[in-house]
Amino acid sequence: MTPLLNQAFSCESVPPEVMDRLWAAGWRHFGESFFRYNVSMDSEGVKEITPLRLNLEDFRPSKSQRRVLNRNRDLRHEFAPATLSHEARAMFHRHKGRFRENMPDELETFLSATPGSVPCECLECRVFDGSELVALSYLDLGGRATSSVYGMFEPVHSKRSLGIYTMLLEIEYSRRRGCAFYYPGYATREPSAYDYKKQFQGLEVLNWETGAWGK
Repeated sequence: MTPLLNQAFSCESVPPEVMDRLWAAGWRHFGESFFRYNVSMDSEGVKEITPLRLNLEDFRPSKSQRRVLNRNRDLRHEFAPATLSHEARAMFHRHKGRFRENMPDELETFLSATPGSVPCECLECRVFDGSELVALSYLDLGGRATSSVYGMFEPVHSKRSLGIYTMLLEIEYSRRRGCAFYYPGYATREPSAYDYKKQFQGLEVLNWETGAWGK
């Protein structure tokens, strides 16, 4: 039985190479609050947390992911320094209505007051249908890795699979930067709402006991 792990600290400025080491050790952050834990609880009971990362050299989009890319060829996207805009806050409140539990009240739960630089460099991926902003995701930049912080989209466009689409855009951007790894966040060993993160080729999982990553 893996010993219970529940650790946290706060930091407002972390260099890129240190972010790489933190992600590799299973740490994540929301704003200036860093954390790692190996057990969570929801309405279905206790679940074992598994940090995930993609080895970008091994990643290839699946057939279903290629369909998502094709479905959204008419959309435009851009990467820019992350902000806490009124548009983003409004989209967050519409998006969170899709969830029944474990959903924070405000976007500020995930982002610092100056998310573009605190605690590390962070970009937002903006996706547009014409002039309409339809999806937003936030991507932290390290030295040799990137990490997805949070993604959201307008519920009226749910048939486009925009959550997967922004992840694919983040992966593409990370590869263009020459990164080795992309961290999509935590999932659980048991079935959960986060299983979509497990559907990417090149996936690796952290062994909490040994600190090693494996397939």
